[in-house]
Amino acid sequence: MSEEMNLEVENVFNEGDRVTGKVTKIEDKSVTVEITGAPFDGVIPISELSSLHIEKASDAVAEGDEIELIITKVEDENYVLSKRKVDAEDAWESLEEAYNTKKTIETEVRDVVKGGLVVDLGVRGFIPASLVEDYFVESFDEYKGRVMSFKIVEMDKEKNRLILSHRAVIQEEKESQKGVIMDTLEVGQILEGTVQRLATFGAFVDIGGVDGLVHISQLTHEHVEKVSDVLKEGDKVNVKILSVDRDSERISLSIKDTLPGPWEGIEDRAPKGSKLEGTVKRIVSYGAFVELFPGVEGLVHISRISHQHIGTPDEVLKEGQKIEVKVLEVNPVDKRLSLSIKDLVEKENDNSYGDYEMPEEASGFSMSDVIGDQLKKFTE
Repeated sequence: MSEEMNLEVENVFNEGDRVTGKVTKIEDKSVTVEITGAPFDGVIPISELSSLHIEKASDAVAEGDEIELIITKVEDENYVLSKRKVDAEDAWESLEEAYNTKKTIETEVRDVVKGGLVVDLGVRGFIPASLVEDYFVESFDEYKGRVMSFKIVEMDKEKNRLILSHRAVIQEEKESQKGVIMDTLEVGQILEGTVQRLATFGAFVDIGGVDGLVHISQLTHEHVEKVSDVLKEGDKVNVKILSVDRDSERISLSIKDTLPGPWEGIEDRAPKGSKLEGTVKRIVSYGAFVELFPGVEGLVHISRISHQHIGTPDEVLKEGQKIEVKVLEVNPVDKRLSLSIKDLVEKENDNSYGDYEMPEEASGFSMSDVIGDQLKKFTE
């Protein structure tokens, strides 16, 4: 072949041309390719082998593979090639179709990175952590290598940006099953569910394809300030169905009703005659309510607060005060506890004469003398 003919052949292969080549040699950071019809070989740098980061060139191709490539640069007796750009060109067309038709794509998770998962669809696809599942996932370590289905939720060819969602697939499946599931639910059923998300007023729990609301008042038997104090996304919980509104697709749930009641076993925890510590929760005109256990309050009647006469309970007690009480009566059926403070306090000298007993040393004196003597003590 003359020099003129060689030059003519060489001119056929320019930057941007798409060519076919056969892998002849693989090194750690590059691949040598024999290009069909070209006068000399080309090289694929490791960065141009895949849209994903790879450690070794052999992770992407093997010797003998025939692949399509794009010439990115023509150097002296060498071509710089890209497999990545060919894969991307071929991929974008099908990806755009999948995006426009909301088609589900199934592929393998190639890597787990900070903030989510990575897949290879000819271009790098990223699944943010919030779009992997419809519940909180603590660790994604076990997701690498897993084949999963996704929807494209965002794409920008110019910026080479592709965002996918597995959560969207789950939600679509749940939506199609919702009607069937709703028909199977009955008030009073106890089911296992997964906490999906938290709100200031409660928690939404998935009970097998539909979500129900556990109001903050139905979380525990105790008072709850913040939902996050007792639950987190992803928690497995037992719930009882309180109501089902099929028209509005609203389900009311309770976790509290699946838990042992605060009064359960109260006779063992607060037996008659026992001494316990409690907190004054409420003061009323006729006494004070003292919390002994979360959700369990007993009444100290005003007559059982002090040996001395008091006009109102707040003369000696205040809300939030820690006190010791004696259990006088236990009524688990009516959920009532009768308590006493004064039964734990030694009775001081009672200066009223209603229950006064004349001491032996007072014999020979009249009652008026004794009373006068007592009054004298008050005035001294």
